Amino acid sequence: MELAFIPSPSRGVLHLGPIPLRGYAFCIIIGVFVAVWLGNKRWVARGGQSGTVADIAVWAVPFGLVGGRLYHVITDYELYFSEGRNWVDAFKIWEGGLGIWGAIALGALGAWIGCRRRGIPLPAWADAVAPGIVLAQAIGRWGNWFNQELYGRETDLPWALHITSTADGRIPGYYHPTFLYESLWCAGVAVLVIWADRRFKLGHGRAFALYVAAYCAGRFWIEYMRVDDAHHILGLRLNNWTALFVFLLAVAYIVVSAKKRPGREPVVEPGAADDDGDGAKAAGDAPGEDQKGDEGVKGDEGTKAAQGTKAERDEKAERDEKAGAVPQDVTDGAGSAKKS
Repeated sequence: MELAFIPSPSRGVLHLGPIPLRGYAFCIIIGVFVAVWLGNKRWVARGGQSGTVADIAVWAVPFGLVGGRLYHVITDYELYFSEGRNWVDAFKIWEGGLGIWGAIALGALGAWIGCRRRGIPLPAWADAVAPGIVLAQAIGRWGNWFNQELYGRETDLPWALHITSTADGRIPGYYHPTFLYESLWCAGVAVLVIWADRRFKLGHGRAFALYVAAYCAGRFWIEYMRVDDAHHILGLRLNNWTALFVFLLAVAYIVVSAKKRPGREPVVEPGAADDDGDGAKAAGDAPGEDQKGDEGVKGDEGTKAAQGTKAERDEKAERDEKAGAVPQDVTDGAGSAKKS
C-alpha cells in the first residue's frame, strides 16, 4: 500500500528574471500584512484611530526581524561560525532562521518606541495586535515547508512530511510535519485570544499575555518532537526551557495585572475620542440649530396668534362701547372703553 504524505516543494525559490522570489520571504510578508490588518480593526474597535497600528508597526517589524535573527544566530552559532562555515551566511535571513523569542522581545522594544512617540500605552496596543501576531506566525511557519526544515521524528502517519533534500545533513524520509502542527496551533491561539478578549474584556496587556502563554504551551510539546540539532539543558532543548520560562512569566502577569488594574483602558489613543466627539458635536449642532429655529418659528407664530386675539377683543370692545354696553370681561389692560 502506498504511503500517503505531504509533499515538499521541489524548490523554495522561483526566479523572475534576475529577481529571486523566495517562498519563506513571501510567507513572512503576508503574515505581517495580516497582523497589521487585523490589529488595525481591533484598534479602531477599541477607540483608536485607523492607521495607528501600521505607523507603530513601522518600528516594531524591523526590530522584530533583527531580534528574531539575532536569537537564531546566537543560539545556533555553530551554523555560522564553526570551522568550514561562512559567517556571512548569518545575514542571509531569506534562507530561514528566525527565533520567535528574539522577534517578540526586540519587536516589543520597537513598538514601545513607536507608542511613546504617539503617546499611546504599549499594553493597549499589544492587546489589539496579539491575535494578528499569532496569525502571522501561523502563516510564517509555511516558510519552513518551502525550506524543508523544522520537521519532527520519523512517522508513517498519512500526514507525514516527505523530505527530499539532503542539504545540511538532511536524510530524505517521512517525518512529523511540526511546522504544520505549530501553524494550526497558532491559528487556534488566535481564535482563543479573540474569544477571551470579547468574553472577559481583557485589557492592560492581558490579551497579549494570554497569547504568549497559550503559544508557549503548544510550542513546548511541538519543540519536544523536533529532531533538528539544538542545544540541550538537562535533557530538554533550549527552546523548551525558554517556552516554560516565558509561559510562567505570562501567567504571572495575567494574575497580577488583573488584581492591580482590572478592566480595560478607558482611552487607548489620546485625541482619537476628541476627534470623534468633535464630529458628533458638529453633526449634532445642525439638528440643535434646526430645533432652535423651529422653536423660534413656533414662538413667532404664537406671538402673532396672541396679538391677533387681542386685536379682535379690542375691536369687539369698541363695537360694544358704541352700542352702549361694556363687557365685564374686558380687563384694564385690554381696552380703554372700560376706563372711559
